[in-house]
This record gives sequence, C-alpha cells and structure tokens, in this order.
Amino acid sequence: MDFTVSQTQQAVAEAAAHVLGGHGRGRAPGQRGQPGQRGQPGQSGQGGLSAGQDDSYDRALWKELAQAGLLGLAVPGSLGGEGLGVAETAVLLTEAGRTASGVPALATLAMGVLPVTRWGSGEQQQALLAGVAAGDTLLTAAIREPSEPMPPVPASTLREGGGTGTVSGVKIGVPYAGAANWILVPAGLGSGGTAIAVVQPSGPGVTLCRTPSSAAAPEYTVRLDDATAAHVFRDGRAVADLYRLTAAGACCLADGALAAALALTTEHIRSRQQFGRPLATFQAVAQQIADVAIASRTLHLATLSACWRLDTGREAGRDTDVAAYWLAAEAPTAMRACHHLHGGTGMDVSYPLHRYSALVKDLVSLVGGADYRLGLLGDGAG
Repeated sequence: MDFTVSQTQQAVAEAAAHVLGGHGRGRAPGQRGQPGQRGQPGQSGQGGLSAGQDDSYDRALWKELAQAGLLGLAVPGSLGGEGLGVAETAVLLTEAGRTASGVPALATLAMGVLPVTRWGSGEQQQALLAGVAAGDTLLTAAIREPSEPMPPVPASTLREGGGTGTVSGVKIGVPYAGAANWILVPAGLGSGGTAIAVVQPSGPGVTLCRTPSSAAAPEYTVRLDDATAAHVFRDGRAVADLYRLTAAGACCLADGALAAALALTTEHIRSRQQFGRPLATFQAVAQQIADVAIASRTLHLATLSACWRLDTGREAGRDTDVAAYWLAAEAPTAMRACHHLHGGTGMDVSYPLHRYSALVKDLVSLVGGADYRLGLLGDGAG
C-alpha cells in the first residue's frame, strides 16, 4: 500500500487550488459566475428543460478548469485528455470540496467519465466523452431509487431489443441532470443481472423534476418511460463499480470540505479572544477542535485507501463503504462542532462555513446515510 503523492497528483492539486481558490471562493454551490436565469423544474423533451438549459452551475469556473487541462484528466488521450485515472480525479475533487465550488465535478468526472473509461468500448467513449475535456459535455448518473440509495439490482429495468433497448423506472437525487448531455442509468435486465443504460435527458420518455438540496446545487427526480438507451454497458460488474466510484468521489469532496472547515475554525479560535485569552487556550475548545481534527484525518485516510484500491484495480467495496460510513456518521457531527465553536458567526449563512456543511449534508444523502452504509458493512455487500 503506497499512498505517496506522485508528481502528477501534486501538479493537479496545485493547478486545481489555483483555479478554484482564485475563482470559486465566496459563492454558494448553486450560484453562477455569469448572470442569467436559473433553470426551473420542468420536463425534458416535453416542453421543459433540455440538456444544457439548466444554468445553475458556475459555467465560467467550469471553463477555467477545462482551460487548465483539469477536466480531461481521466479522458483518453485520443479524445484530448490525459488518460489518467481515479487517483488524479480524486485530487481534483478534494480541491473542489475545499472551496465548495458550484461545479458538476463529482457528477461529470466520478459518476460519468470514470465509469465510461472503465466499462465503455472505444466507440462508446468517443460518443460520450467528446467535449468533456473542453468543458462542453457534462455527464451524470442516476444511482438512487425511492426504495434504496444504490440498489444492487435496480428496480429500473432495461428492455433489450431493436438496437440497445429502452429503460423504464424512477431515479431520485440525480445531480445536474438538467445540464447533462448524458445520464448513466443502472438498470435490471429481464433475463437477470444488471447493466448501465445511457440516455439523453432531452430524449423522449425522459421527465425531469427539480428537487431541493441543502447546498442549492441542482438535483432532479428522473422518470423514465421506455426511454431510448443510446448506449449500454452490459458487463454485470459495471453497476457495482459505478456505485463505488460515486461513493469514493463523494468522500473526496467531503474530505476537502471538512479540511477547509477545520482550517477555518482553527483560525477563528486562534484569533478570537474571550476573557483576554484566545479561545483555543480553553480546554473544552481544545478538546472539541481535536475531535474535528481526528474526524477529518480519518476521513482523509479512509478516502485515500478507497481511491487507491479503485485506481490500482483492487477490490474496493469494503474500503469505499468504510469511507462512506465515516462521511455519513462523523462528518456532520464534526461540522456541527465547527459551527458551535464559531458562536454566532457560525449561524451566518453568508459565512463560508455554511457552504461546507450544506455540501456535506447533500453528500450524506448521496451515499445513503450512516445506517445504510453500516448495514452494507455488516452484510459484507459492499
């Protein structure tokens, strides 16, 4: 097990910190870099939203990331990317978490690009990933269902025949579906097993309904009624891998967000005085910030282990479940401690700490919550 940061990963971290730190600070995840109308709930392909019409992400920042070569990290070289993998993508996601930047990095890169490069044919990669490196193509994945966050055998079904087939079902909490060009949809097969169907959100049979999120980042309920699958990944292992990549990517964002919240709180208690002494010198305060530091460090190590196993092709189910459980069980508690240590400042929604805690709440929902993750660990189903 070698967690040494490579020169490439260090370069990615520095470039991402430069772009995100200089552009992304001070705005909530749902805010944009350019003025315009935020996309409203609607029906894609039926008089409502179509792909690219949802403007509720920071397009200017997204383009800056593309110009810095950061969106093509895992895109094959033949499509204008760097041909790298999970480890480098994880570094970028962690930096995005540090600024709670309003960009679809998790959806497009961890839930889209990585699964496509790992399970798609050369022809499918060409069709789905062209334009990603330039910031012109967005992807996302519809992994959650009303009955279960990441069902091993989805209730959504893929009916094969007449080409790639059609997919039907309901998915919830799909990030950036209104802006995406492609949605990856895990589905069950009538003959048994699972596959990933790829649909266009603007296609017939696809209905999008905007739903609220803590961080105001766009997410949707997606209803599929015999929606045409433009592409299908038929390998039965693809669905489980998509779930693991999603969980690991979510943990990367949370790792960065919690580290940033810890740094913000540490500076506050160091500089803020009470009774003529810095807050940090009080024993109770020191104990609470130490607990936050332990939670942050443990999440970082668990996430690093999960990403390392995914990147090197090792079995990563248990590691991703451990990291996702720590995110769901400990990160919210640590965030509440940070708010508490800030006193009244911690209740101000315009203060940066609010952006980190709101992001973590949404990530907890994405991975299914603490009880769900603990259940997977107990069943050994990860």
